[in-house]
Amino acid sequence: MEGFVKQLKKQLTDEFRRGDRKGVYAFTQKSMAYNSNKIEGSTLTSEQTASLFDTGTMISEEGFVFRAKDVEEMTGHFKMFNEVIKSLDKPLSVEMIKTFHYQLKAGVFEDYANGYPVGEFKNRANHVSDIETELPENIPERISELIKKYNSGSRSLSDIAEFHAEYERIHPFQDGNGRTGRAIILKQCLDSNIIPVIISDDDKLRYYHALHRAQVSGDTASLLRFFEEEQSRYYEQIKRYVVLE
Repeated sequence: MEGFVKQLKKQLTDEFRRGDRKGVYAFTQKSMAYNSNKIEGSTLTSEQTASLFDTGTMISEEGFVFRAKDVEEMTGHFKMFNEVIKSLDKPLSVEMIKTFHYQLKAGVFEDYANGYPVGEFKNRANHVSDIETELPENIPERISELIKKYNSGSRSLSDIAEFHAEYERIHPFQDGNGRTGRAIILKQCLDSNIIPVIISDDDKLRYYHALHRAQVSGDTASLLRFFEEEQSRYYEQIKRYVVLE
């Protein structure tokens, strides 16, 4: 399977550089952008997402009202995905994560109107359900420690699951933590020659449940099993695109 992932990574990189919108790069771009934004409440359909990526336009049903934020964040996600591809095989770093966030959020007017930092860590305390997230003044140190621990480990799928649970608990940004976190998973998987984990909106409740359990109890077994299932789904979707040399 390592050989398959190396070829997948090569095709993702080559197709991105060529602007090829017919292969595995385009499929993964559209799938991840649709699902990751949908998990966060986007109203755009998979067809609208694909049209926005392929042509820069969208056709709506009569009476459908687009939210500007949904379109802005979808195009931002396309840019963040490209940044992930450009970052492959480079060590994960604080500045890299901030760059992912900047690409996602730089064009979102609502974030600027709310005074949210873009490409920088949060400046106000926030919360997620019953999870106590990290205070703004502690974010730089906590994220640096998390990255250092991950980079010095085996970088297995289990390590990736642990990293994701802690990253989302820290919640380093004012908004966009879930999407940047899932973009980091993509990078981590490809860097480690592991089949990527592309989390489907259809499985959102299972994802949240497994993530919450990992954050509250420290037990990442359920999250790891969930990641393995999402890997299998993605592999079945893209195996026909990958041509082994």
